[in-house]
Amino acid sequence: MNDVSADAEMSGWGKLGLKLKEVREYLNLSQQYVSGRTGIPRSAVSDIERGERKVDSLELKKLAGLYRKPVGYFLDEEGASSAGDHAIAALMRNLTSLTEENRKAVQAFAEFLAQDKASDEGQR
Repeated sequence: MNDVSADAEMSGWGKLGLKLKEVREYLNLSQQYVSGRTGIPRSAVSDIERGERKVDSLELKKLAGLYRKPVGYFLDEEGASSAGDHAIAALMRNLTSLTEENRKAVQAFAEFLAQDKASDEGQR
């Protein structure tokens, strides 16, 4: 394998690792917690997040399950969908199991956040 293809492959593993790290940190989970829940050694979790170790399909499935994300979220090679797109899809899946009253509460909260954002942007 030449240096160019090795760099391209590593950048792919690095992007995957970065995505895994961002989700783990967003969920406020420690690498030790992830290790305990998945059986993946903590040092391996660290190496994966730094792009220094490849993650196998079973490990990725365990991580995706723990992080409650579809495996495809981490493998989005085309970059066609953003994290926001995946978040919206996840929200829609979760809304189906809520009561009508809870769905209305979620809607009201979303409207509040949109107004709050518009207010913040207007103050700049």
